[in-house]
Amino acid sequence: MNYDEIPPKEVIQKTITALAPRGIRAGLFENKEDALSTLKNLIPAGAEIMTGSSTTLEQIGFINLLRSKQHPWKNLKDEILAEKDPQRQVELRIRSVASKYFIGSVNAVTHQGEVLIASASGSQLPAYAFTSKNVIWVVGAQKIVPNFEEGMKRIQEYCFPLEDQRMKKLGQGGSTLGKILIFNQEIIPSRKFTLIFVKEKLGF
Repeated sequence: MNYDEIPPKEVIQKTITALAPRGIRAGLFENKEDALSTLKNLIPAGAEIMTGSSTTLEQIGFINLLRSKQHPWKNLKDEILAEKDPQRQVELRIRSVASKYFIGSVNAVTHQGEVLIASASGSQLPAYAFTSKNVIWVVGAQKIVPNFEEGMKRIQEYCFPLEDQRMKKLGQGGSTLGKILIFNQEIIPSRKFTLIFVKEKLGF
């Protein structure tokens, strides 16, 4: 299948409906500007936030907003990047997965509502699986796939080669498919999940 193609609106709505009983509130937005505005409104002033590595968050302008420091939140990544001691930086990264709000993206969402996230280090996965009380995913609608098998194929044959290429361009020696999280359902009532679908090709 074409992993860059935005599916019809009825397919997106079907996927949104399938996400609800899995504990994920989802909505569809027309463009990245609407997505950024919605994301900003979802995070209360003064909240402690952390972001996973995400091309999507770069593309909608959220990462530049954090870099500008012209925002009302406590961005834990600022503290991490300011720390020069490698061991201390690792400790701060471990602590950051318990931030009250964790924002990132995913690699595939099936029509049945399964969410797949691949990671080299797995650094963002604890927040998604258990530790953060509020998780917000911003997702280009082209990441919707018919089933779990297509989701895995998308990760292995499409996402990974692009991420590997991106890392090599940054001089990092490439990437690896270190860990893959299959998010099937949230059973802890106090945890809140929001998925912002964008009707644009974002991320990969």
